[in-house]
Amino acid sequence: MNTPVVRLAESENDLEGILQLQQDNHVQNISADIKNKEGFVTVKHNLEDLKQMNSKAKQIIAVYDGKVVAYALVMVPEFSKLIPVLTPMFDTFDTIDLDGIKLSQYKYYVMGQICVAQDFRGMGLVSAMYNKHKEVYSGAYDIILTEVSSSNPRSMRAHEKIGFKTIHTFRDVTDEWYIIGWQWN
Repeated sequence: MNTPVVRLAESENDLEGILQLQQDNHVQNISADIKNKEGFVTVKHNLEDLKQMNSKAKQIIAVYDGKVVAYALVMVPEFSKLIPVLTPMFDTFDTIDLDGIKLSQYKYYVMGQICVAQDFRGMGLVSAMYNKHKEVYSGAYDIILTEVSSSNPRSMRAHEKIGFKTIHTFRDVTDEWYIIGWQWN
């Protein structure tokens, strides 16, 4: 099998591919065994949301044989209210210090979600997509932030391997969460 191509999402077809992969790996649509072993995604986007997000900052995808097999979404702060379940995370940035500075004062964006199709896991696509993020966005941003569920250790290990560090831990009605960041500048 050839390696998938990591690139920016350019078309509506690319965005629809993201949504299909998201649906296939959503916590509500997978078994407990797969959830525990392979990880999962928790937020559901829609095509209009993705179009808005992509108009401000292109999404990073991996494509194999014309199909989206992985994605790593970019969510700039101006979309903090677009996905209501993520609003508390953005609000929390106003309360967290990193090196004596509030997170909200950094030039940052949020990794809105990352997912790799089951048949393409273990191929280095998470690293490749994050490297693409750094290549495309490190000139405009100081840090990329995200949150990972404490019940998703596979995702946490993958992010730590890239260079993410835990900045803050909190609990909400659904789970315990780690806010993590990868500083570039």
